[in-house]
Amino acid sequence: MDILENETNLICTRREAPYSYEILQSLDLTGIFLFAILTLMTLIGNLVFIEEVYYVYKKIPSSKRSIVIWVNAAAPVISTTSCMGMWIPRATMFTDFTAAVFFAIVIHKFLLMMIKECGGQKLFLKRFENSRFKISTGPCCCCCLCLPFIRISKQTLFILKLGTFQFAFLRPVLMFLSVVLWANGNYDLSDLSVNGAAIWINCFIGIITVIALWPVVIMFNQVKVLLSCKKIIPKFALYQFIVILSQLQTAIINILASSGTIACAPPLPASSRASYMSQQLLIMEMFLITLVSRVFYRKRYDELEHTETAEQETKDNTQNNRISLNSKEGPHNI
Repeated sequence: MDILENETNLICTRREAPYSYEILQSLDLTGIFLFAILTLMTLIGNLVFIEEVYYVYKKIPSSKRSIVIWVNAAAPVISTTSCMGMWIPRATMFTDFTAAVFFAIVIHKFLLMMIKECGGQKLFLKRFENSRFKISTGPCCCCCLCLPFIRISKQTLFILKLGTFQFAFLRPVLMFLSVVLWANGNYDLSDLSVNGAAIWINCFIGIITVIALWPVVIMFNQVKVLLSCKKIIPKFALYQFIVILSQLQTAIINILASSGTIACAPPLPASSRASYMSQQLLIMEMFLITLVSRVFYRKRYDELEHTETAEQETKDNTQNNRISLNSKEGPHNI
């Protein structure tokens, strides 16, 4: 009894993730069934994504293929990295690094996808040349209603792109720094003291995340009416779900573990147990998002009518109407 108690205390105090064989040895019948179901969900999600990639290459124009594939790959990649982290707890730092880097790029790609769906940058600027961006939106400035509307131009569009690109660049750098410090024993998610590296790196990541999400919301508010025919609202909702579940949900679970709310359960210390719970939730959530995404992305939507074409058609219709009126009035005058 004393030996088991000492072993439990040792696991909880050292706070090191267990090896895979320790996890497998501790599984009961329910645990084995859960692992099998979650692994199967990950496999099915990846197969659905592969089928979707095949459809995109066959049916979607080449100019949009890569962006659509990147955006669609977010849920399967997060699900796969979570499954690997669940099976190999000691690899969690590396699986989190992969998922974080990939999703940072996806945020930038989603902004580019909205511009591309409007016909590209030139047509976007032509369509909205007399419009203005509303910048008093979440997550930064939803309460600052006094902020002015910003004129849409090449410069403002570049700033919006820069807002998401900085996240796609800085997040991998910070995650790489975290992995290096973790390997040296200087980075621990459960250490939230001022002297710890985790609190400073995570605070900075939080700031650049909010800055990156802001341009996406600004752009969405601008194009949601124009792109409603392309189901941009449900696509944006799916993107928001991925953000909340992969970033906010994971952060909340880690905070609960650090505060002691999530207790140590051998062979898993508190921090590893929090990651374990987060990974299992993400696998299920990303599986559902993958299936729903297939409904909205595996469709061919009609291209938006170019403004020049629309103007020309209007002129032609007006001219045809005048000709028909003149032909009707002609015989009466004679």
